[in-house]
Amino acid sequence: MDDSWKAFLNAEFNKPYFKELAKFLHDEYEKKVIFPPKKLVFSAFTTELDKVRVVILGQDPYHTPGAAEGLAFSVPASQPVPPSLVNIYKEIDADIGRHNNTTGSLRSWQKQGVLLLNAVLTVEAHRAGSHRGKGWETFTTAVISYLNTNCSGLVFMLWGRDAKNKKSLIDGSKHLILEAAHPSPLSAYNGFFGCKHFSKCNEYLTRQGKEPINW
Repeated sequence: MDDSWKAFLNAEFNKPYFKELAKFLHDEYEKKVIFPPKKLVFSAFTTELDKVRVVILGQDPYHTPGAAEGLAFSVPASQPVPPSLVNIYKEIDADIGRHNNTTGSLRSWQKQGVLLLNAVLTVEAHRAGSHRGKGWETFTTAVISYLNTNCSGLVFMLWGRDAKNKKSLIDGSKHLILEAAHPSPLSAYNGFFGCKHFSKCNEYLTRQGKEPINW
């Protein structure tokens, strides 16, 4: 985790809800196979706070071995590109011409100030959504609220129901809110394809005097 997040994170870690979450996670990691590995759970927060320009909110981590690395939608470069990310790349290609990643790793986005945050940060192996309702949603609500208050001119990409539930936390007069269906093959044709979020994001960043993202 980057030091710029330390004050915020330490405050959250000391709240009663997070202490309950920590107890739950300790037991889960002791008894079951949980993704991502402990050391990667807070990978999203290696992005420096003052460099965040875009927030992409996912649901929960990939639940298959080797895929989850603590960044929403991203997988290690050695892993196959997951179906949702395939669809993200397709939309980038249709929107702005081509995507610039050669693997499923989105660390190049992270380095440019894209916060790749899941609504829930852990999951049991082969059980999608298994850690919902345990406290992570409270934590990520606090993250979004903190960014909304302490930053300006951010782009929030809310894909799918879980992400859209955070919309009320964001001041649309201070930030750009982009909503679409989730890029999963089950829903991408219901509004993700054709959303043009990547060009809209870069146009907004340019108007704010910020560097666009090299997608």
